[in-house]
Amino acid sequence: MLRLSDYDYHLPKELIANAPASPRDSARLFVYDTKTDTVILDAFKNIEKHLPRPALLVFNDTKVVPARLWLTKETGGKIEVLLLMNEYNPNDPLIKGIADRKLLPGMTLFFRSGAELSVVKQEEQFFFFRPSVSVPMLWKLLDQEGRTPIPPYIKHTKLSERMLRERYQSVFARARASVAAPTASLHFTKKLIARLTKDGIAHAEITLHVGLGTFAPIDEKNIAEKKLFSEHFEVTQKSAEAINRAKISGVPVIPVGTTAMRTLESAARKNAILPGARTTNIFIYPPHEFQIADGLITNFHVPKSSLMLLVDAFLKHKKTKRDILALYSIAIKEKFRFYSFGDGMFIR
Repeated sequence: MLRLSDYDYHLPKELIANAPASPRDSARLFVYDTKTDTVILDAFKNIEKHLPRPALLVFNDTKVVPARLWLTKETGGKIEVLLLMNEYNPNDPLIKGIADRKLLPGMTLFFRSGAELSVVKQEEQFFFFRPSVSVPMLWKLLDQEGRTPIPPYIKHTKLSERMLRERYQSVFARARASVAAPTASLHFTKKLIARLTKDGIAHAEITLHVGLGTFAPIDEKNIAEKKLFSEHFEVTQKSAEAINRAKISGVPVIPVGTTAMRTLESAARKNAILPGARTTNIFIYPPHEFQIADGLITNFHVPKSSLMLLVDAFLKHKKTKRDILALYSIAIKEKFRFYSFGDGMFIR
């Protein structure tokens, strides 16, 4: 029986990365060869040495929205609000969000520009707001007044908002809606991708808008129901065809990040990718039979998180001699940097 306590570990605080590596591909790389049970320590810029040829990398092209706001109440007090644009529905006039203190229906919050957010209702910890401006204008306000949300476990970062907007995005970031970046992608530079492409390692792009659930604690109820937080994803016809061609041809498919892996598993039908836009609440944990992925590029995750369980499920699917805690203990001993701004891992 799966126990969350089996996914707990102690991480020294100094190993929590507070800023991404600069340049991006100067991060370290932890390679685990599942066939030989071999661990290789390298720099991420050398990942091409460890990738098969040919291969197809799958990137998540979502973009983080600067949706963290400091608004003013009618009393003059300040309040922090995070708008969850990943859950925006064009058919619904209300915008979902969270706040750092209690709000009541009927209250009005003000942007610096004078635009307003009216509190309409509350459901559990979530508030629903009606903006006084159109949605296109709201996007502009977020660009002008919003801040980039960063994971709650990163307490101190010296990065300015300008630097965060640049460095807490992948070079593929296009479809904006996420509250967090697909962090495994942060290690890739345009030059590295060009070099990989020239060397026979192609790439395809999918979209999964990362929501607050990626940081939410999980419990035995999630495991019993086999359900997790919902996220919207899309796989285009072009990307689906590229992935399916790779599978038919025996070309290894390697998702970059747990969000890309979650998308592939959610879009898979009988070991092929079905294109389209849908919502997924899939919870991937051991045991799980993966349909598409042959490898995985990821980061080092928070203890007892759904992301950690997904990675361990992939290890068990590959019938490895070591589980995720055994690999993490090596990474900690070797002083790898952990979490969203940390170093990378490649399971092949």
